[in-house]
Amino acid sequence: MVQHRTIAIVLAATACGCGMRAWMHPGAPTRGQASEQPAFLRHRDLTWTRIVPELGATSPEIAIMHVDPATQATQLMIRTPAAIHVRKHWHSANETHTIIRGTAVLECDGQRAELGPGSFNFMPAKMIHEAWLPAHSLTFITVDRAWDINWVEGAPTAADVGARPPRLRHAAGAPSGPRNPVEHHPQ
Repeated sequence: MVQHRTIAIVLAATACGCGMRAWMHPGAPTRGQASEQPAFLRHRDLTWTRIVPELGATSPEIAIMHVDPATQATQLMIRTPAAIHVRKHWHSANETHTIIRGTAVLECDGQRAELGPGSFNFMPAKMIHEAWLPAHSLTFITVDRAWDINWVEGAPTAADVGARPPRLRHAAGAPSGPRNPVEHHPQ
């Protein structure tokens, strides 16, 4: 099977017209085109848009995959052509991250975690957070309302391309570096 190479996503209903049309797959239905039939979107068919156009080819890219017309809940992917520090920001909606490829370092509320493929994170709405993403990473994100990004100190710049997370400062004798999340392995 080719499942390991192709990510197929079921699009349950419609896409909204809330300023994200340019980020959606050209064949995605728009508001008012609700379908009772599932649709499938292959990874190779996603439409990618630069999140920070000023960074050119090094900008992280976003592909909006589905937007619920009633709640504006959104499923999307973000990929990184180059390693980057995603500066402090927040979203109006609760957000989840599932790492597909690469190992990301996420930091919020004084906590830091290193998350590899298959790892999951939940971020409450309006919680300020930042991330360090490696080159060629791929992250699946869901938000329970409309997708937005609110930069605390401005969007990433060329100085953030290739940046690595700073070492944590701890009391004498305490370990430094990213905290590893507790892993759960079902039996």
